[in-house]
Amino acid sequence: MNTGLTRPAAVLLAEDDAQIREIIEDYFSAKGGLHLTAVADGSAALNALAENQFDLILLDVMMPGIDGFSLCREIRAKSDVPLMFLTARAREEDILYGYALGCDDYIVKPFRLAELYAKCTALLRRAKNEVLQKSLVCGDIRMELHSLNVTANGEPVELAPKEFALLRYLMEHKNWVVPRDMLLDHVWGADYFGSDRVVDNHIKKLRRALGSAGKQIRTVVARGYKLTDKQEG
Repeated sequence: MNTGLTRPAAVLLAEDDAQIREIIEDYFSAKGGLHLTAVADGSAALNALAENQFDLILLDVMMPGIDGFSLCREIRAKSDVPLMFLTARAREEDILYGYALGCDDYIVKPFRLAELYAKCTALLRRAKNEVLQKSLVCGDIRMELHSLNVTANGEPVELAPKEFALLRYLMEHKNWVVPRDMLLDHVWGADYFGSDRVVDNHIKKLRRALGSAGKQIRTVVARGYKLTDKQEG
């Protein structure tokens, strides 16, 4: 089995069914090449992600507490790690929603273990073949997507998750006017019911963290924000 890595690939499995977790663990252990960390819910998955770096994430959708869709949204706000849903939710709208959130694959229960394993190795090979050190650059701001490092004027910048997600979205859409509601939906999720003024507050924090490079984020009155290569004012 070839994943394209020189070490066993680190895989995180978040699945609340203990029997399914055990079956997958046993199969992956027997096949080799993948080192599986299995947790029972979304909160435990977030803890594991905070403490370790994974090459692939497998998420059940219907978990207690933080469900798989919400967990995927949090992960995608700061990471491009390959991610696959494994779930009993087979409706087309659920599958399309999963892809819209940023998953790389979606496998419906019941599934064959050989198929799951093959999909995992295929995702790992594809990720390895991509440019792992992909960077986003805009003016004096640089973001390394693989390491999640941000620099402004050559100096490292520490950002909270929401500010990181806002900056990434603005950098991916640089020179575009991005409406507040689009930022709200992408960073906070479609189920957020608070005021869009929360975007303004986090943009202020982001500008402050970026120092002089924060002036690259322009406010477009009554519309939203625009990130450009040059500092405003």
